[in-house]
Amino acid sequence: MQNVSFGEAIKVCFSKYADFSGRARRSEFWYWTLFSFLVGIILAWIPVLGQIICLAFFVPGLAVSVRRLHDIGRSGWWYLLCFVPIVGPIILIVWYCTDSQPGSNKWGTNPKE
Repeated sequence: MQNVSFGEAIKVCFSKYADFSGRARRSEFWYWTLFSFLVGIILAWIPVLGQIICLAFFVPGLAVSVRRLHDIGRSGWWYLLCFVPIVGPIILIVWYCTDSQPGSNKWGTNPKE
């Protein structure tokens, strides 16, 4: 299976808006992150709209982060590492860059297969 394209990743993240189950490929996670970053930069100049969009993107961003952790065989609760200064976000970034766990795990089948 091919990597998820930029548009497909955005579509998947919005369609699984608050779906914390399953697994997400690296491309899905990183394309969503890029999309959120770009929209945030563009809308930073419009204070109220930017804040509303930021809130609207929070849940799907959290959901795709949890699904990405599931893909490497970790519980979504590991996301709480983001609250540990300096070290926590670094560990999460490394895990987000880690390749999928081969085969099925308790969160579902490998999305690459």
